[in-house]
Amino acid sequence: MEIRTQEPTTAGPSALFTGDVWFDVLAAPPAPSRLRVNVVRFAPGARTHWHSHAAGQSLRVTQGVARVGTRDGRVVEALPGQTVWCPPGEEHWHGAGPDAFMEHLAMWETTDARDGSETTWAEPVDDAQYAGGEPR
Repeated sequence: MEIRTQEPTTAGPSALFTGDVWFDVLAAPPAPSRLRVNVVRFAPGARTHWHSHAAGQSLRVTQGVARVGTRDGRVVEALPGQTVWCPPGEEHWHGAGPDAFMEHLAMWETTDARDGSETTWAEPVDDAQYAGGEPR
């Protein structure tokens, strides 16, 4: 057993996020574990770019209202205490609503490569997609 040293809070890079986003790594244990858990904080209107996860992703909202969208144009809102499941390979995005900060726990698994390749990143989410407009 060991107590892991807390890593510093990291700003979400603009190559992967729109707006101001910060995250803290809560769990990234060594192999054979594949567990990954981050607490992610989004400023109003901030969001991830389109992405998918090889083994899927769970998002547990802890504060504010989360928006989660899929390529078919569907956008759902989740409240504190609710968990959104994004299946393996489903392209999606997630972020805060337009008027308040949002915080969630992002939970996913790595692959055997353990090099970040379990997440495939794509282009930014435009304002129409964020608002639940036409799929692109």
